[in-house]
Formats: sequence, C-alpha cells, structure tokens
Amino acid sequence: MTQPHLTCTRLALTPHKNCVLTSSRMPSPSSRHHHPSPPASTNANAAVPFLLPTTRTTQQATTSNSHQHQQQLIRMGDAAAIAAAVHEEEEEHIFRSRFPPVTVPDDVTVPEFVLAGAEAYADKVALVEAAPGGRSYTYGEITRDVARFARALRSVGIRKGHVVVVALPNLAVYPVVSLGIMSAGAVFSGVNPRAAAAEIRKQVEDSEAKLVVASEVAFDKVRDAGVPVIAIGGADAADRMPNAIAWDELLAAGDRAGAPVSVAPLDPVQQSDLCALPYSSGTTGVSKGVMLSHRNLVSNLCSSMFAVSDDLVGQVVTLGLMPFFHIYGITGICCATLRAKGTVVVMDRFDLRTFLAALVTHRVMFAPLVPPVMLAMVKSPVAAEFDLSGLALRSVMTAAAPLAPDLLAAFQEKFPGVQVEEAYGLTEHSCITLTHAGGSEAGPVQISKKNSVGYILPNLEVKFVDPETGRSLPENTPGEVCVRSQAVMQGYYKRKEETEHTIDAKGWLHTGDIGYIDGDGDVFIVDRIKELIKYKGFQVAPAELEAVLLSHPSVEDAAVFGVPDEEAGEVPVGCVVRRRGAAESEADVMAYVAARVASYKKIRVLRFVDAIPKSVSGKILRRQLRDEFVQRAKAAAA
Repeated sequence: MTQPHLTCTRLALTPHKNCVLTSSRMPSPSSRHHHPSPPASTNANAAVPFLLPTTRTTQQATTSNSHQHQQQLIRMGDAAAIAAAVHEEEEEHIFRSRFPPVTVPDDVTVPEFVLAGAEAYADKVALVEAAPGGRSYTYGEITRDVARFARALRSVGIRKGHVVVVALPNLAVYPVVSLGIMSAGAVFSGVNPRAAAAEIRKQVEDSEAKLVVASEVAFDKVRDAGVPVIAIGGADAADRMPNAIAWDELLAAGDRAGAPVSVAPLDPVQQSDLCALPYSSGTTGVSKGVMLSHRNLVSNLCSSMFAVSDDLVGQVVTLGLMPFFHIYGITGICCATLRAKGTVVVMDRFDLRTFLAALVTHRVMFAPLVPPVMLAMVKSPVAAEFDLSGLALRSVMTAAAPLAPDLLAAFQEKFPGVQVEEAYGLTEHSCITLTHAGGSEAGPVQISKKNSVGYILPNLEVKFVDPETGRSLPENTPGEVCVRSQAVMQGYYKRKEETEHTIDAKGWLHTGDIGYIDGDGDVFIVDRIKELIKYKGFQVAPAELEAVLLSHPSVEDAAVFGVPDEEAGEVPVGCVVRRRGAAESEADVMAYVAARVASYKKIRVLRFVDAIPKSVSGKILRRQLRDEFVQRAKAAAA
C-alpha cells in the first residue's frame, strides 16, 4: 500500500511532520559527553489499547538551556521566536514516527505496569514451559510470587539499588524472579547461564552484585563467586546445590517474617530508579553494564506496543525461545506479553521437534526467532513429521541477526500465511523500529518495504549523522543512526568515558550503526561501525576474542572479525601471527579459545598470517580482513 510521504519542512511551520529541521549545535564525535536523562516525549492522546490511562507525561530536564527554551517555544506555537532562536545555529534533520505520540504513565514501576489488571485474569495461564510436565504459572500465581520474592529479598537485606545477578536458563519462573527483584527496588542483571565461569564471575564482580539466583545449569560456576546463591530447582534444590538458599524455603521464610522491620523506613521505588543492568558489548566492544530505569523500560513498552489490537488482549500466545537474560527476551517477549495478559510458552534450548510440537500444541501466534530456526523450519526433514497446515502462527519476528533474502523467500513460500516481521534495536535503547503495525485504532495495517528494518516507533526521535563531522543528514543519505527518547539508557555502569562517547550532550544515543531513512519513513541499516559479530543472535565482541588469543604464549598478534554464514548469520573468524618457533596448529589455537569462552563465542575458522593490517593510528583493519577472506572463499568455491 502507499505509505504517507515524508516531507522535510521547517519546524516552526510544521512541528508534527515526520522529518523536521530543528536547531542544535551538534558536537563533534570527539566532544560528546553524557547527559543522563533524555527529553520526555510529547504526551498526545492516542488510541492504544494496552496503555494505562494518564493525564500527563513527566518532563525531564535533559538538554541545554537553549534546547529547553526552543521546546517551550514550540509548545507555545511562537513561530517568530523559534526563528530567532535558531538564527545563528545549524539546522538539524530530525525524523519522527509517522504515528501519533503515545502516553507514558509517570507513576508506575515496571512490575506495576506489566501486571496491571492481572486480577481479572487470575486463573489464566501466563507462563508455561513447553517441555512435557513443565512448570506453569497463572496470573494470580505470578502476582503472588512476585510480591513474595520481593518481600523475601528485603527480609534478607536487599535494598534499593542492590544488584541481583540471575544465572538461569529460560524457565517459567524467570519473569517472576526478575519482576520480584525490580519490585524490591533492586536491579535485575541477567547473565547467560551457559557462559564460562570466568565470564559469569566477571559480571558478578563488575556489577557488585549482592546475590545470585541460579539453577543447576550454572550453580557450579557461581558457587565460588563470593556472594550468596539462591537455588531454583524443586524441593531438593538445597541437597543438589549445597550451601545455597533454596527458593521455596526463602519464599516461605519471607512469608513468616512478614514485612521487614527497620529503624529507617525502606525507600519507596521510584520510576527514575534503576531496575535492570543487562551487559552489552555496546559500541566499543567490551562487555559493560547498561543502566536502565523503570522509566526507560515502561516508555519503550508503550512505544513498541502502541499498535497491539484489542482482539489480542488476553488472547496472544508468544513463544519464549529467545534467551530471557537478553533485554529483548525479558522485556520484548515476557513483559510485553504479560502486559497484554497473554501466555508465554517457555523453551530453554532449541530442539526442532519440541519447537514444532509447542507451536502446534500451544497454538502459538507470535514467535520471535533467529534465522537458524527459520532455516530449520524450511529445510529440515523433521518438519515433515508434523501437520503444520493448521498452525495458529500469525507472525514471526527477527531482530537479533540479519535475515538473508533467500531464506525469507523460502520461508514465505512454505508458510504463506505467516508474516515475517523485522525490528531494529539495541540493549542501550531496546526497540527503535518495527516493520509491521496498525490494523486497530492505530490505523490501517502498514508494512514497510522489504530489506528495511521498519518505521520509527512513536515517541522517538531519530537522526543520521556523518561520523566524521557530526552533521545530521537528510533522507536517503547514509549516516550513523542516533536516537533520542525516554528509553535511552542512563549510561554504562562505572564507565563514564564510554557513556560520554555513546550519549552526547543533547541526549542522542549514537548506535554505531550506519543507516538511512527514505522518503516514506522506512529505515534501512547498511553497515555496522561497531564491528560486533552477530552469531545466532548473540553478540560476539572481536576485542574480547582478540584478548583471549593474545593471552596464548605462542600468539604474537591477532584479529577477529565476522563473516556471513547461512545458518548462524555470522561466524567469528580469527587471524593470528604466531611467535617464531611456535608449533601449535590452527586447531590447537581454536581449542585454546573454546576452553575459555561461551560456546557461541568460539572462533569457527582460524588461519595463520604474516601480519595483521592496521591503520596509521594502530586500529585493526577488520573490514579489510573480512573482505579478503570472503573473496578467497568465493574463489575457492568457484
């Protein structure tokens, strides 16, 4: 269908267009510095079925005085004053959603927002594990146990701002744990339970965690982390995980203790408080904590759920296969579905038969997937064992890894009634664009062009800047994607320099991705500045693997980069300069790395080279290495 055309006009004349020219002195990349709170979004009324009714949106001071003054003038509609304010400043190309702004409540925490109205669905199943005999929770049980766990945490001394690391696989109890931590005023920090012990310990130490929640999958990796461990695993959890605090016993003890007694009253949880600390490689390649507040997550849920239709309230069934320790898993899947009073079908690890059985048995309607799962659905002979003609599946979404055009075509041919949606986001902001929306009060169904990552979500501002000059660029001109909204992170934990490099003085988050927006408002991502490798949806930082390689006594220099792979999206490839006289083979060096990192971070291909190409400033020329590798591979296959 024809999309609304995106026009570019002066802000003083048409302040509600998708693209506006506004005023701002854009600092150069080298002069960025952090301001923790992005500007509040316009609080216009919009027909959004799942948003709490509110009358206003909190305005947060986030930009310079001149910018604040301009925003005040805009609200006043003083075109002449605006013109005067921008007279000597550079014009800036800022793009906004084609959809109206949505209201963000200013008085609720994430658990309150997600579980609002749960009493009307008390007996409805909210979470169910796909495996036969798996645990399930009703909305009544979730509400009860979130409160019980919050009370238990307070009873053992957890206070506002304390970090609790969660090292669990995908389990039905996972959202209960994370929402309980947030309800207590503490900060949830998920970690991959199958990561190497050293990686988990690093996150526990860096986050200054007070507690760890773990199951048997990760218990041996966290038992010596130096903090108490809460063990989840049934009635005999304490026997199988010695010296740990059993989950069931902790909840029971909290019930007996009642509300904790303290000389000073416990601080109430505010929307501005931190609630999550996921770890991301960000734009600089080293894993670091991303500080997210209740306001950040609530506002992003409001934006990303703006077009969910009334007929899905209490009806939607979502597949919970993507890892819950990932910010999209816990918010985009769990919190969004629970907010809509739907059901999350929880899967720990991918097995095609279990996956297809879950789709059929639980009548899954929405499935966020990574490309390798879609490839298995299309090509594996196992799929022929199931009658998939009556699937309830309406749509699948890919967001964590690029989707190859050939795979998209094959999937659509086999499942013609299933929409394939894409999204774009990052841990530091969560979702920024979506390819499908509408079909409800929000308006008719709108579908973005193929190969785009979709349109800008409501309440967000996006611009594309020249990485060298910092100047914003007009439509159809590639530049670094920058976003500003209430969902922008508060910063990187204990990393002021990295924060200042990522969020500039006016609250713009610089994503490290290169993209552009066309005249219809569709966004396209064309490259990545940050050079992260996306292996089956997981982020793999080249710098981290290079550090491991350089720790090998026979390695003199090393570089890691990603190359395309049909199944995984991308795979890590290493180039190594051996020290003179070293006898190790490529396989020996790969095994050395594999023993020290999580399985998804393993180097899949390694070759010895005479030298690592670098720029005059000493930066590794990874793109050059990648291009040479791909060319050689093509030549060998010809």
